[in-house]
Amino acid sequence: MRLNHLLLVVSFLLSTFAQVQAEEIATVLPRAHAHNDYLHKRPLQDALSHGFNSVEADIFLVDDQLLVAHSHQEIHPQRTLESLYLEPLKQRVKAGDGKVYPNAPPFRLMIDIKSDAETTYAALNIMLAKYADILAQVHDSKFQPGAIEVVISGNRPQQTIAAANSRYAGIDGRLGDLGGQKAKHLMPLISDNWKSHFKWNGAGEIPAAEKEKLRQLVRRTHDEGRAIRFWGTPDTLAMWRVLDECGVDAINTDDLSGLAKYLNGEALSQKN
Repeated sequence: MRLNHLLLVVSFLLSTFAQVQAEEIATVLPRAHAHNDYLHKRPLQDALSHGFNSVEADIFLVDDQLLVAHSHQEIHPQRTLESLYLEPLKQRVKAGDGKVYPNAPPFRLMIDIKSDAETTYAALNIMLAKYADILAQVHDSKFQPGAIEVVISGNRPQQTIAAANSRYAGIDGRLGDLGGQKAKHLMPLISDNWKSHFKWNGAGEIPAAEKEKLRQLVRRTHDEGRAIRFWGTPDTLAMWRVLDECGVDAINTDDLSGLAKYLNGEALSQKN
């Protein structure tokens, strides 16, 4: 009885916390993406408190555990994908009447696989199945929307994911995948390294030719019904403004408060 009572109390507290968090959000930022979110003081929660609708977590498979870390040296057995992200998101969705945020698009959870692609994804797929009630998923090639859309990046077992009869995640594509035949629900997002395609470093004005190139890449991606993101973008006001003006769907940042203020139209001190 004592154990059951304790579990009920914990569940109530988590639900209450999730509800309070949801009420704290004045503005949801559908295009704000928390890069390496787990490095913040409060993984996931800091991003949610700023209204971010997309977060990224790197994972390693260690002794059958999916652990969140940027490198092997940073691995800690208590920092699991489930405890830092999946369970809090489940409580948030439960408290939010089926959504992470009210009246907002599905929340994106990007999972960047750092260890072996096949074995890590196999363990991840089993884990995600436990949270099927909150996840977008595909069965027999039919897409079923959910409160949270999981996208696999990093070491991506693309053939395994594509061949699965049932899955709970899509693939993070690259610019080279544009023009292919992959279904939108299989590859909902196109991400690439900014420095591999542009010379502008986020200081001063972007050259007109590069800005037009960016617009064309965004247009091509949108014509296929996919979203677009770049990593390796400097956290400068000029960079955010260019990405915003050109229609980039997920603006990558490590500066949560800075990007939130920009997207909310608040005055910022110049960041180059």
